[in-house]
Amino acid sequence: MKKIFSVVLLLAALLFHNCSSGQGQAINTNLIAKEFASKIEVLPNAPLIDARTPEEFAKGHLPNAVNYNWNAKEFVEQIATLDKSKPVLIYCLSGSRSSSAASKMRAEGFKEVYELDGGIMKWRAANLPETTTNKNASLGMNQQQFSALLNSDKLVLVDFYADWCAPCKKMKPYLEEISKDMADKVLVVSINADDNTALCKAMNIDALPVLQIYKNNNLTWTHTGYIDKAGVVSKLEEQ
Repeated sequence: MKKIFSVVLLLAALLFHNCSSGQGQAINTNLIAKEFASKIEVLPNAPLIDARTPEEFAKGHLPNAVNYNWNAKEFVEQIATLDKSKPVLIYCLSGSRSSSAASKMRAEGFKEVYELDGGIMKWRAANLPETTTNKNASLGMNQQQFSALLNSDKLVLVDFYADWCAPCKKMKPYLEEISKDMADKVLVVSINADDNTALCKAMNIDALPVLQIYKNNNLTWTHTGYIDKAGVVSKLEEQ
């Protein structure tokens, strides 16, 4: 019995040594923008998938990326053409869709899937290269045009959103209510991040949703991520 116990202890010690020496550790597959760029350089032949819609892809994407729309029924058929034993890189606008797509790919047997943490918004914030399939694609309003929207004697509540963004969709109904119920003192301005990439980059909007309150052209409050109606109304009433 003592001999068996000693063998168990020896095996446990060996296992601990292997883990502590780096063997068996999981590979980091969720990479920040500069790490993702470095991984592209290290793996120049690895497929680079843009999981956004064709419309988003046309307005701007990473060089050499291919567009496999996560929300399209063809996505599974498209990834089926790839070699599951080799590395694949994937991204979307802010990371949500590519995360879901990467999970699906791993479930389908892909061994090495790298994700761009924060999506192309973080890529743009890091001033990394981007290209477009549409030379006439509009980057949306500029900062001067945005500043013109703030010229109001009311409080200006700016909502940076995207059509695909789940928290944005959840917040949209109550923002419309605020626009109507508080119209005498609050102006709600909604800005689609997909249609205003230059403005978002200039203003360091690298995640969604983002709410901002301006009073007399001055930024007095900002919030990133989901927030309920009561929280927004409370901040408006504090101004």
